[in-house]
Amino acid sequence: MTAEADLAVVGAGAAGLMAAISAARAGRSRRIVVLDGARRLGAKILVSGGGRCNVTHAEVDETAFAGSTPAAIRKVLRRFSVTDTITFFADLGVELETEDTGKLFPVTGRARTVLDALLGAARTAGVDLRHPWRVTDVGRASGGFALTSAAGQTLGAARVILATGGQSLPKTGSDGGGYALARALGHSLTPRLFPGLVPLLLPEGHFVRGLSGLSLRATLEVRSASGAKRIALTGSLLCTHFGISGPVALDVSRYLLDARFDDPGARLVVRWLPDHAPESLERSLLALGGGTVGGFLQGVMPERLSRALCAEAGVDPATPGHRLPRPARRRLIAAALETTLPVTGDRGYAFAEVTAGGVPLRELHLDTLRSRVCPGLSLCGEMCDVDGRIGGFNFQWAWASGYVAGVSAWRDAREQAHAAADEDARSR
Repeated sequence: MTAEADLAVVGAGAAGLMAAISAARAGRSRRIVVLDGARRLGAKILVSGGGRCNVTHAEVDETAFAGSTPAAIRKVLRRFSVTDTITFFADLGVELETEDTGKLFPVTGRARTVLDALLGAARTAGVDLRHPWRVTDVGRASGGFALTSAAGQTLGAARVILATGGQSLPKTGSDGGGYALARALGHSLTPRLFPGLVPLLLPEGHFVRGLSGLSLRATLEVRSASGAKRIALTGSLLCTHFGISGPVALDVSRYLLDARFDDPGARLVVRWLPDHAPESLERSLLALGGGTVGGFLQGVMPERLSRALCAEAGVDPATPGHRLPRPARRRLIAAALETTLPVTGDRGYAFAEVTAGGVPLRELHLDTLRSRVCPGLSLCGEMCDVDGRIGGFNFQWAWASGYVAGVSAWRDAREQAHAAADEDARSR
């Protein structure tokens, strides 16, 4: 098939648009086509950050990500930094502001500002955006690749970048279809592929479900069946009618779900008072004197939670501190600092913000994100085995990996061979 395009980017999400823009700027005479199955582009960008689009975070490094090795993730992130992201969007007329949390949003407070800027930049650079054009097959052909759509359309391309996203929020178009394309071209997937940044479910009747709407700062800790701590994260926790959500619950979800593949008995423990240790809380209770247990707890946590924890511990909140027996005091301390949440599952890809797992980075040249197994193919974004915590980290991975894939699209075979040799030498 004669190549109609020098480069076909499959997927018009954050990573795909960045890849197309970067490729077009690096090779202005090239014919670049972006293919996407959606009638309206950028749905995932528009719903991100509560409709505001959390573009990036003030401090991004490999420690905020899971999946591939930290060294591999770091190498890609360093090619396009947070400063580069801020400058990139400023050049497109999108000013970003930093919140106290470190999250960066457009000053307009509208995700549409980000999407319109990306689409405008792509068109200005001469990128041909075609949609709805859902790619169902990518095969090798003379001169490159042959792409076929669900409607039977065909396109020849010398090179291809897969940027279809994972399986999270499938209504936005990220339904995992890109994984099949990658596998057909010789790539593998991680053994584990599961929802990340996903709300967690608790059993019907659990007291936390009765606290729906309550939000507070708490620590969530994943422990093995033997009791060993695997990870502890502190942040805003939201109690819901189905279980728990909020930033810290979403962040910890991938670690709990991942742990349960090998250790089904892995559990989640909540510390409702993240700044207290058992010893300090016991001293506070012992010092109450005639003050009531309920009065003390309401001073350090929401009243609804204080009542619920007293009920869990079997303690009357009206009990004065000097009349609280040691066993009851120990039960109350355990309820406040060591509550095991019996997580029964998660809300699935329909509510997950990212997909954990994907194509391993070891199958890509890290300096270009070009395939080691299929010449002319590159991958970026959520298709790769990289997932970050909430707060703009996954967008920063999209910008960085899309940039690397895009600017490297025109490297010829000789340059790629030299880069691979250099990379292998550095890894020894």
